[in-house]
Amino acid sequence: MFVTVTANPSVDRTVEVPELVRGRLHRVSAVYLHPGGKGINVARALVRNGFEARAVVPAGGAEGERLLTLLGEYRIDVVRVPALGPVRSNISVIEPDATVTKLNEAGARLSAGEAQAFCDAVLDNVSDASWVVVAGSLPPGVADDFYARLIGLLGPSGAKVVVDTSGPALRAAVEAGPTLVKPNLEELEEAVGRPLWTLRDVVGAARELRMLGAGAVLASLGGKGAVLVEAGGVWHAEAPADARSTVGAGDAMLAGFLSAGGEGVSALRAGVAWGAAAVSLPGSLMPGPDDVRSHPAHVHERPGWEHAIRERPRSAAAAPPTKTFRAPSRFTRGASAGHQPAASGLTPPPRPRDGTDADHPN
Repeated sequence: MFVTVTANPSVDRTVEVPELVRGRLHRVSAVYLHPGGKGINVARALVRNGFEARAVVPAGGAEGERLLTLLGEYRIDVVRVPALGPVRSNISVIEPDATVTKLNEAGARLSAGEAQAFCDAVLDNVSDASWVVVAGSLPPGVADDFYARLIGLLGPSGAKVVVDTSGPALRAAVEAGPTLVKPNLEELEEAVGRPLWTLRDVVGAARELRMLGAGAVLASLGGKGAVLVEAGGVWHAEAPADARSTVGAGDAMLAGFLSAGGEGVSALRAGVAWGAAAVSLPGSLMPGPDDVRSHPAHVHERPGWEHAIRERPRSAAAAPPTKTFRAPSRFTRGASAGHQPAASGLTPPPRPRDGTDADHPN
């Protein structure tokens, strides 16, 4: 059983437009409505491929009822934690070249009592869990160390814990010693406080998180695939895909990785295949077995570590982009109302903990 923890779930509306131009009227060519939030997406991908998943979510208001109705279309064991505030709504606008502009609500504030009830519900529902997926942003009112404290409380259950979040919540969670963390490129940059340009940069940043406490790091790199850094080695994998929508693709990748055991080359191969399959689908649809089979991944056990994962800006001082609107006050095509990665105070580790040489990642 996989148990997913989504502290800030959402109802996700994805719209497709021929072109997005600020200040113009747009005719929508397609609309998709799905239950959202990282943990929920992981659960949707798992059950679509025949695995059992349980989703623990706080849900309140009319949108909370809508979320539960949408979840009822899946074979997910849903544990609802009552909340007074409504579930948030998120909007993704997708253009033909797969450019995604996201507008995400912050979510309703959880009271201290609601946050405690949510934590208790998680602990009450993990006795049969092989993995607990702690994923997504924290709602207003919840402390940055909530996930870190939850990881500590999950210890006696014996379940492995993976964390997929960002910002201060990610840094705190890493220090709590989860089995796995799954940042995307922007989240990894934010965690280490610097831009990452090459595969070598990504490996170095992942090793810093391992030195802080993470057992392994699975870093998703968008169209450049993913890098896995764990005690047994370092690998890079890619899978070709004709991108239609990237919404939820990282969550599908994590689901695929866990479905194949959650460690090593075979899990990385499965995860990247699931992620590539998700990219080829509209909205935030999760891939099924046929979709996954049509997107085989290739693992590079000796990749070119100087391979660029993004183009360097002309100005060396340019900061890496961010990707998600939070309570937006301005509208920027294809990006978010930019917060910049904050320095974390981390320093490069003196020695890799995975037994590999720093100049030769694998």
